[in-house]
Amino acid sequence: MIFDAAAALLRVFPPESAHRATLAALKFFSPLVPPAKADDPRLAIDALGLHFPNPLGLAAGFDKDAEVPDAMAKFGFGFVECGTVTPRPQAGNPRPRLFRLGADGAVINRMGFNNRGMDAAAARLAARPRRGIVGINIGANKDSVDRFADYAAAFERLAPLADYVTVNVSSPNTPGLRGLQNRDELARLLGQLTGARTRLSLRQPILLKIAPDLDSHALDEIAQVSAAAAIDGLVVSNTTIERPPSLKSAHAREQGGLSGAPLFAPSTKILREMRRRTAITLIGAGGVASGADAYAKIRAGASLVQLYTALAYAGPGLVTRIKRDLLACLVRDGFAHVSDAVGKGT
Repeated sequence: MIFDAAAALLRVFPPESAHRATLAALKFFSPLVPPAKADDPRLAIDALGLHFPNPLGLAAGFDKDAEVPDAMAKFGFGFVECGTVTPRPQAGNPRPRLFRLGADGAVINRMGFNNRGMDAAAARLAARPRRGIVGINIGANKDSVDRFADYAAAFERLAPLADYVTVNVSSPNTPGLRGLQNRDELARLLGQLTGARTRLSLRQPILLKIAPDLDSHALDEIAQVSAAAAIDGLVVSNTTIERPPSLKSAHAREQGGLSGAPLFAPSTKILREMRRRTAITLIGAGGVASGADAYAKIRAGASLVQLYTALAYAGPGLVTRIKRDLLACLVRDGFAHVSDAVGKGT
């Protein structure tokens, strides 16, 4: 309740300032916060070779530098994904670069992978106790002369310290990055990373985070390349560059990636399309703000679900409410376990 009240108070500040203050408060007060109560066993799910106490995760973007994964886990997340982390530190795009669209329950960001680099993230991950599931999201530096080498370097440095690795080739805020979703580039990248995993004798699952703005041909190619590379899963999806005409907020035409409520329908559509194309694990992300939203993602094919934007508006108490309402949806529809509902809406 205290953190929910603080989240409401912080909304009077510019969004990036509020975010920095939130991270500082979490680091300071986290030792005083008791862990969330144990989850109902009906919400536990096995995926990616891991056992998740519940399917709800924190999406990348909140904790870029792996500063507070354990603090966020205390609010009841089943897993936390840190990043995006690049090999070298980078400042990101000029400010302002983060915009609230309150009337739309949305955010637009053009952060540009601002982070302190892989060595700083690695030091924090190495120092934390290995409890709870923590993933790391990796990307390439904006000024890199060899983006494939960037992903390889970040993977080799960070994969041993995380429970899984997400390869982010779908941010709209690094020029040219989304081109790595094309067949040849993607096959080369994923082959390089799975080869590194074998060479280093690692077991960490590799996931690919894709954009919601892809046509059917691109989805076919991603499914085929993912299968050929034998990666473990897809995160569906990143933010969108589309601007639905329903947007009401003054910042609606800012450049960058749109997340939050307007992303729910298109990202869920892409999720359902990928479920029809592939048998690998899917994580549903985009616009999740309620138990019903999480349930819809699961029925569309997601074994796991992520959120971030709704947390900024509702506070961390939202996590408990989503899990409670998700369980009620399962009971209502006669599912004994959350895994029984995966893909049942396709």
